[in-house]
Amino acid sequence: EAQEAPTVLGAYLAPGVAARGQIVAVEPPKEIQKYVAKVEEAARADPEWFKTYSKIAKPGIPLPFHEKLGLTKEDYAAYNKLWDERKMVPKRDGNVVVRLEQSKPGEWMIRVSGKGAALSLLRYQQGKDVVKSPNGELVRLKDINADPRSILGKWTGHEWKFEEEDTLGKTKENFAIGTLVGTKWGILVYRLQSTSPAGKSLFNRSMVIRFPMPGK
Repeated sequence: EAQEAPTVLGAYLAPGVAARGQIVAVEPPKEIQKYVAKVEEAARADPEWFKTYSKIAKPGIPLPFHEKLGLTKEDYAAYNKLWDERKMVPKRDGNVVVRLEQSKPGEWMIRVSGKGAALSLLRYQQGKDVVKSPNGELVRLKDINADPRSILGKWTGHEWKFEEEDTLGKTKENFAIGTLVGTKWGILVYRLQSTSPAGKSLFNRSMVIRFPMPGK
């Protein structure tokens, strides 16, 4: 008989009910590019400093002001204003159907159609609170409570991660489910990256899917 869905998934999707989702990209206004180009130029001029400075910043949020970023204070203010105007834009051919299903007792999957099909390979194992993928076991990380200025805006949710390093290189896989705070939208975030032993990117796939939550 059907079990009740685990809260980590069931808070966002009703079992067996299809939600019409979209693969989205986050896009700030095009004018931001001229400021990004200036920062990239400054980074090339002093890569070591830039690397160190980037480490102190929160990931995914514009770096705090510093004259070595290659922007004047006015540039920096304009850049931040444009960043705050970023929008989630549905990708072309990015419509998907998202459905939470019980794959077997104690195990759940999120079936995603179309270009989101890679997510259908993941299995959430209730007893262990892990997500299994063809690569291995993704373990639970601490819950997400993202900064409003981070790329996806303010969102909360749950995340799992797999990481493995061997003679062939490094593989990282992340899966998260959550909600964009103050909206009707749930989101799925997935990323799979592999790099060679020398650190060269071999494979990098990431996607963000938003879908309306039940009853919203």
